[in-house]
Amino acid sequence: MNATRKIVHIDMDAFYASVEQRDNPQYRGLPLVVGGRSARGVVAAASYEARRFGIRSAMAMQKALVQCPNLIVVPPRMEAYKAVSMQIREVFFEHTDLVEPLSLDEAFLDVTSNKKGIPSATWVAQEIRATIQKRTGLTASAGVSFNKFLAKVASGMNKPNGFTLIAPEQAADFVAALPIEKFFGVGRVTAEKMHQMGIKTGADLLQMSLEELESKFGKAGCLYFQIVRNNDDRPVNPDRERHSVGTEDTFDWDVRDRATIMARLDAIAHEVVRRMGKAGFVGKTLTLKIKFADFQQITRSRTVIQPIQDADRMMSIAKQLFSNVKIPPRGVRLIGLTVSNACQADNAGWWQPPLPFVEPEYRLGFVE
Repeated sequence: MNATRKIVHIDMDAFYASVEQRDNPQYRGLPLVVGGRSARGVVAAASYEARRFGIRSAMAMQKALVQCPNLIVVPPRMEAYKAVSMQIREVFFEHTDLVEPLSLDEAFLDVTSNKKGIPSATWVAQEIRATIQKRTGLTASAGVSFNKFLAKVASGMNKPNGFTLIAPEQAADFVAALPIEKFFGVGRVTAEKMHQMGIKTGADLLQMSLEELESKFGKAGCLYFQIVRNNDDRPVNPDRERHSVGTEDTFDWDVRDRATIMARLDAIAHEVVRRMGKAGFVGKTLTLKIKFADFQQITRSRTVIQPIQDADRMMSIAKQLFSNVKIPPRGVRLIGLTVSNACQADNAGWWQPPLPFVEPEYRLGFVE
């Protein structure tokens, strides 16, 4: 554990929705979502006023409108969000060159040695938040700690417009009390499996040996073993370049029916499009991942000339990739889609609101 580092995680509050409320004063203080109003649409972002009605990102828009009939629905304006994102990053670089963007609205910063010589990471984070609000009219939440995992968790603890510090001497107790769903790499399916094993908090996870975790969760087990002990030495990487966007979903039971699998793939495709929009990413290669009931895994990829920019095009390619896959008698356990081979979008208006989806397991990232 390196307790000498000073890591800040900045996360904008309800970013897309907040930009819309800033630019449209008549929407301020009202429940608002960004997304598609059609029967196929979902919520891409929800204002905090909308969240009081139980509305959240990735919820089917029709369900959101039932829960809040007066809900304001506005279409995404990706170019506007990207422009604000650039303003925010300018603030980051005034303090440090060690900035690792995760998406348009969040980033890690290493401020151990910062450009202004501010001795406290807390002061740096608070100055960044104040500057962002002054220049953009938007609020940001910040988390500060000595590693990326804790800084990320901390930034989400007091939203919106909040700040949380997790000092080295607080870390062990904090992690012990942390719900397992908040851990790095633990998605919905893994959390359910851990609950079945009696693992509900960090304290429970700490009782598990490395061998037990690896036998139950494979390579991810080693990750869980290290994280719960605050062994996270990942550096803030300013040269980190997003090479892909994707997600995967584990079925509740093994599935052999091709129509059922394709329906789930369609939901995954729309979720990948949503994530591409958030990251400002477009690519030309689609990879289909399939894990069978016996845990054997295959991938199929195809690279196309034109950018993959919407879910319909993604599904057209996915159907071709899946058509030659033979499903074994025991069925399919997991499927996923990933877009890679980054390129420029054909035009600024490539965003397409996605379908409702079954929340996937984010195996190698923070749970959003």
